[in-house]
Parts: sequence; C-alpha cells; structure tokens
Amino acid sequence: MAGTEVVFHFRRSFRVAFGEAYMYLPTVFAERDAVFIADFVDRHPLATVVISGNDGLVIDHIPFMRDGELAIGHRLVAHAAKANSLWRVLHTGAPAVLVFSGAGAYVSPSLYPSKQTTHEVVPTWNYVAIHVHGRLSYTNDDAEKRAIVDRLTNKMEVGRTDPWKISDAPTRFIDQMLQGVVGLVFQIEAIVAKTKASQNRLPEDRGGVIAGLAKEEETSEAARVVERLVPRSL
Repeated sequence: MAGTEVVFHFRRSFRVAFGEAYMYLPTVFAERDAVFIADFVDRHPLATVVISGNDGLVIDHIPFMRDGELAIGHRLVAHAAKANSLWRVLHTGAPAVLVFSGAGAYVSPSLYPSKQTTHEVVPTWNYVAIHVHGRLSYTNDDAEKRAIVDRLTNKMEVGRTDPWKISDAPTRFIDQMLQGVVGLVFQIEAIVAKTKASQNRLPEDRGGVIAGLAKEEETSEAARVVERLVPRSL
C-alpha cells in the first residue's frame, strides 16, 4: 500500500446517491497512514453499513474483512442472514459506505496541565473513524459463501487456544447454515480516514491525555493512538 492516497475522489455514483458525503475533517485530524488504517479495520471489523436504496437509506452493522489491500479496486467481504432484507436492495450492486470506528475516549480538561495556568480548556472526545466508500453487492454462490465464511471464521479465531474451524461441524449442518446466508462483496472506490487524538493540543497537554487515558483499560487504546502521533503532531 505504499504511496496509496487515503482520501480519493468519489465516482459519479456517490455524488448522485449521497451528494458530498465526506465527513467533517479538519486537516490536523486527517489520517494518511495507510498501514495504520488497514490495521485499524482489521482490529475493529464491525462496520456500520450505509446503503443508498431506492426507498432511502438502509443502515445495519456487519463485520467485514478486507480481501487483500485496503485500497481502491480491492474488496472487503462479509455475510448476512437471508432474513435480513439488506441484501434485497443490492440487486447488481448499490452505492454504500462502511464506517469503522473505535479508540474512543472522553478527554477531561483536568488532563491538561495548561488548565492550571489559563483555565481556557473544554472537554472533547477522541476517536478514530474510517469511512470506506464503494459498491456493495451480494452473492448466493455456495462456493463463494463457504470461502467467505471460512476466511472470516479463521480470522476471528486466530489467537484462541482451541480455534474453531468450519470443518469441526458436520458437513450437512454447515451446508444447511450456508443456505440461510448471502455473501457480501464490497468494492472499494474511496477511503476517508480521521484520527482525532489531541493533535491540536500543546505537547504537555498531549502528555497529560496519554497518562490519564492509559490508567483505564477501556481507554488504553485511545492513549496509544495519542502516543503514536506525538512525534509528528503540531
């Protein structure tokens, strides 16, 4: 992914379906590290799916996995229950956005050393958000569905002491389960990424944020994201 631009121009289909669909993105918060973005999607696979259907927007939450690089022309894959009407609006493919987010944390003004001198500080919320724009389609091909489910399962089971495999279940049972799902294939056309991690604060304030967020397990990832940016922040 070396040299890959993170923010791409939309194709006409997006302007028709979504208009100017970019999120609010001040330059200081623009994320341009393609390796970080791909790794973040790998670690936060649950996407908010937004589809432009004939009757309006369809919104759902489905885990996706990248199929190769996270770049234009590449794909992400997933599966959904046939009982979920989402796939019925796809037909031959529909404009869609996948939103991956995480590393969120409330940042109290009390974490800023500058509070003691100016008191001109307010709370904020740090987070990472990756918007992947493209075209979402479905497949009902048995071989493709099995391959998607197998890959997703293997990815999610990595690191477990006793990882589960599709082959652990009876073949007839798996065949039956596959009849109840459709495969989802997302063709990437644009990526917009944002890391809001106190880049606009003074160095000593960023240090305070890192120390404060690192104290709690639930905000430790947010602390690491701030720490990652310290050397190249303004």
